[in-house]
Amino acid sequence: MEPNHTKSSDSYAADISSIREAQVRIKPFAQQTPVLTSDTLDSIAGRKLYFKCECFQKGGAFKFRGACNAIFSLDDDQATKGVVTHSSGNHAAALSLAAKLRGIPAYIVIPKDAPKCKVANVKRYGGHVIVSEPSMQSREDTANKVLQDTGAVLISSSNDGRIISGQGTISLEFLEQASEIDTLIVPISGGGMISGVALAAKAINPTIRILAAEPMGANDAFQSKSNGRITKLSEVNTIADGLRAFLGDLTWPIVRDLVDDVIVVDDKEIIQAMKLCYEVLKIAVEPSGAIGLAAVLSDGFQKNPVYSECNHIGIVLSGGNVDLGVLWNSFDK
Repeated sequence: MEPNHTKSSDSYAADISSIREAQVRIKPFAQQTPVLTSDTLDSIAGRKLYFKCECFQKGGAFKFRGACNAIFSLDDDQATKGVVTHSSGNHAAALSLAAKLRGIPAYIVIPKDAPKCKVANVKRYGGHVIVSEPSMQSREDTANKVLQDTGAVLISSSNDGRIISGQGTISLEFLEQASEIDTLIVPISGGGMISGVALAAKAINPTIRILAAEPMGANDAFQSKSNGRITKLSEVNTIADGLRAFLGDLTWPIVRDLVDDVIVVDDKEIIQAMKLCYEVLKIAVEPSGAIGLAAVLSDGFQKNPVYSECNHIGIVLSGGNVDLGVLWNSFDK
């Protein structure tokens, strides 16, 4: 799929200026995460790989960047009543932590099937947890009720210009840390991260290739790119709990125009990539975070001649909030 450059960047929800402003705004709070390399993984992939370790970000995931930018963009009158969102975990924890830093309440609607470790993070950071059914409709209805009850400000996990700008700071750091990168592979769900990453990266280097990595059981972005319009799925089924959301009206135009292709992988490939991160890089990465490595190692990438010139590949390891209870229990046996 080739990008369809039909939309002016003036009409996007963010741009390189708002991303640079976000970088200044969040600098006192967010970590500049390291970039790791591995000769072993380079050999397996047949390319030079660079891993941007957002699993080391505050809150354990990239989401803190956008949440922090959004929270500290609010004026005092807006901030007083707090913020509300619905999230399966990482945005919830990030928003809770950013709200705590600003001293305002955060009301977090979390589906009842969210990973326990992510719910624990929200509570650890002082978020007020409201449980909903797993469906997106239930999550949105519950969040709307909280909005009516509290008067708080709704901050979407992805479909928000402040969020997109915050996530775009990943590119500013990454391309400074590894300027030779010619391709970026980024997980895709609601599209907030890849939108910000693409806007910043293409502003810095217009020839850079931006590839999305998506699970087979939640491949709405792949279908949306194929159909030329937002396509939502009736149900999703993937181990990657952070990649079950759909593109929004603000993220879709950027994904449509600036994301060069979507690589779809199955859950077994994601699990194998998690294993490699743990065994080779020596870091714990959640399924949603490992999908970029899964994409690079997939047949869909390795055997496609279109990608033969992708030699220096930046992979965003987007989060490390994985429930390791099963692992620890195995040591007790």
